[in-house]
Amino acid sequence: MSLDTRTTRTGPVPARTRRGAPRHPAYKKRMRLADSLQILCVASVAIVIAIFLADGGAAKFSSPADAFTSLGIVAGLVGTDLLLLMLVLAARLPPIDRAFGHDQAMAVHQSLGKPALYLILGHAALLITGYALAENVNVFVEVWNMFTTLPDMPLAFLGLALMIGVVITSLIVVRRKFRYEAWHAVHLLAYLSVLVAIPHQLSVGNLLSEGTIARYYWLALYVAVAGSIIVFRFLLPVTRSLRHRLVVDRVDAVAPGVVSITLTGRQLDRLRATSGQFFVWRFWAQGLWWQAHPFSLSSAPSERGLRITVRGLGDASQQLPQLKRGTRVSFEGPYGLFTENARTSPRVVLIAAGIGVAPIRSLLETVSFAPGNATVLLRSHSVGDTYLVDEVTDLCRARGAELRIIAGKRPKGVNTWLPADAARAGITLRKIVPELLHSDIYICGPRPWTDAVVRDARAGGVPKKQIHYERFDW
Repeated sequence: MSLDTRTTRTGPVPARTRRGAPRHPAYKKRMRLADSLQILCVASVAIVIAIFLADGGAAKFSSPADAFTSLGIVAGLVGTDLLLLMLVLAARLPPIDRAFGHDQAMAVHQSLGKPALYLILGHAALLITGYALAENVNVFVEVWNMFTTLPDMPLAFLGLALMIGVVITSLIVVRRKFRYEAWHAVHLLAYLSVLVAIPHQLSVGNLLSEGTIARYYWLALYVAVAGSIIVFRFLLPVTRSLRHRLVVDRVDAVAPGVVSITLTGRQLDRLRATSGQFFVWRFWAQGLWWQAHPFSLSSAPSERGLRITVRGLGDASQQLPQLKRGTRVSFEGPYGLFTENARTSPRVVLIAAGIGVAPIRSLLETVSFAPGNATVLLRSHSVGDTYLVDEVTDLCRARGAELRIIAGKRPKGVNTWLPADAARAGITLRKIVPELLHSDIYICGPRPWTDAVVRDARAGGVPKKQIHYERFDW
């Protein structure tokens, strides 16, 4: 392992931060917002169960047929509510982004996929069984009867089939076999699966019958979710792109296959972007316009421009170094909680691997800390592979942060983020940064590497609330 300490601290080095030190002001504000949103999510599930009970649901368990039917209704209500919550989490609403960040919101979105699917499958199976018992027929006959006699039921089964396809393609093992654009196109079927299921919810059964408060609430829920998606995933990005008129101003080579792209436009301060955030960019050039790229800012945003630093890994991103000045750029964002707003303590540790240095470099420019209260760790195969190292070195020197470059290849078959010799020697993150327990840790890099750093930090006793990360994955 090569530990290259480039920067000496400037100014006084503060005493060890003790437990019980005041939390960062941003933490309490964010937690209040997060708690409020979590209460709303729990309340939404409680309300749909209350709707069932208010309709006399507690009394509808007098026979096996009624019990199966009632359980099926509850499963459908809760499962649909979870589906709507999933759509809201993926809609990139600003309050959700400020409270949880994109990574955590999408992690919860993914975790709800299987429970929602199981509840909807249970809804179908329980109702079929209940109806079959009530009519004294076998389940196969009942399925046929539902198709031919109940209105809108074929659409409901179509929605279920689409949902199964979306969940299967969301599994990591399956997802990696798709190009992002193909996977994203399939994933859009989730919207269709929800839409085609609406008619049978309103036409079958009496729970959501016309004129009831429950029906108005259910429709209002769908309208609110649809409105959020339309506004924040489509209308707002288009409006912002037209308003700010971003274009490529310059493309600077950083290393072989790595470039920094500077973008200029109008009234960029109105974006309210902050260091560490990312945008989803679309470059309107031949061979690039049909792909969207999530890239983090690699310097602090300003009225004058935005900068990203990218490495050509995919087919389209390899064409980015050839971008011409004046190329129009549309975007979604800014997104992410990989920012000052995630802070909980006065000390900070910034850790990056490879091109993950981009958001770390922008954070280092603006994140608040006293001289001596920040450590920057850059991980690479060799010292020469460290991107933006000169800029990071200058910022560390100017701000009084310690910089360490950790170089060397990881050992095969060992799940570690450190080089082989460090892993054999039992080096840990806590040994490298003695003040780790009293620091906020920002980590950016490839998914397996980032997960390994997070595990090391957690094994060292760092609470989850102090660990913030961005992973290069979809």
